[in-house]
Amino acid sequence: MNFELTKEQQMIKEMVADFAEKEIKPIAIELDRDSRFPEEVFKQMGELGLLGIPFPEQYGGSGGDTISYAIAVEEIGKACGGTGLSYAAAVSLGASPIYYFGTEEQKQKFLVPLASGKALASFGLTEPNAGSDAGGTRTRAVLDGDEYVINGEKCWITNAGYAETITVTAVTGKDERGKNIISAFLVPTNTPGLKITSNYDKMGVRASNTSEIILQDVRVPKENILGDPEKGFKQFLYTLDGGRISIAALAVGLAQAAFERALAYSKERVQFGKSISNFQAIQFKLADMAMEIDLARTMVYKAAWLKDQGKNFTKESAYAKLFASEMAFRACNQAIQIHGGYGYMREYEVERFLRDAKLLEIGEGTSEVQRLVIARQFGC
Repeated sequence: MNFELTKEQQMIKEMVADFAEKEIKPIAIELDRDSRFPEEVFKQMGELGLLGIPFPEQYGGSGGDTISYAIAVEEIGKACGGTGLSYAAAVSLGASPIYYFGTEEQKQKFLVPLASGKALASFGLTEPNAGSDAGGTRTRAVLDGDEYVINGEKCWITNAGYAETITVTAVTGKDERGKNIISAFLVPTNTPGLKITSNYDKMGVRASNTSEIILQDVRVPKENILGDPEKGFKQFLYTLDGGRISIAALAVGLAQAAFERALAYSKERVQFGKSISNFQAIQFKLADMAMEIDLARTMVYKAAWLKDQGKNFTKESAYAKLFASEMAFRACNQAIQIHGGYGYMREYEVERFLRDAKLLEIGEGTSEVQRLVIARQFGC
């Protein structure tokens, strides 16, 4: 076993960390306060090749691996949780399904602009009545000649307000057991009948765009169906497995930011004649935070490595997502406690980390769903 990063991975880590420190961190408070999606930052990330890290160069990508991509998510999330979430969703949910399941023609038309950083895409899965129960999708797609007509509603869709394409899941029929057949469709956002609104007022990750989508008699050519028409459900499960690695990486970034703030503050804050970092109660909190962050990061790297090796990573991605998201909430909460009353104030930023971290226990499969996924890997 070699736990060292490769030269390329270390270069990406340093490059993204430097970019995030200079371009994202200074505006993070403003992005959160105004709930503003940082279009200018995504333009820069596209120019740097960050939006195409895990995709081959032939499709406009950087030809990197999943570990490199996870490192980038961590460093961006460390500067701003909302920007980190939108970055992760753009790659894992927006572009990845097209790369894994698209035809060569679909890759050239839809993936190349995404991987080269010229456009964003979204993944339209969640519905008002189909969250954890994704199989309960009510959006329907009916074949009419050479086109599919799609009707339905999607909610809490990341980046949809700024996307050029949305991968939409819809029921297309029933199988021999009477269960819904779910297919995925590539829907350009300028398609007539598609309405996108971004009116959510969120607790955290406020720099990330979150939208509601209404599809009313939306027509797409049948060649826009993504992958096997009868395996849309399995395809999005694989997509979510990969997405969970990036959510875990984002959790590590948020927790690392909280730890660094708490450590620095504990050395500056003087009580009873000495800095509070001298008190065992504070030392124990910091020790637990540091240990759990390192454990979570190792889990992220292992899941990413398994994916890169073409091995099954369903269980490990669920491990990483579950542990890292719950760890991040604990770490951010302790960072506030170490700051005391100051931690409750927005200017110290640790309260933002906690608000951002909470979503990671919910999105891309709740903590409860992750435990189900893990148990099923043992045949339960």
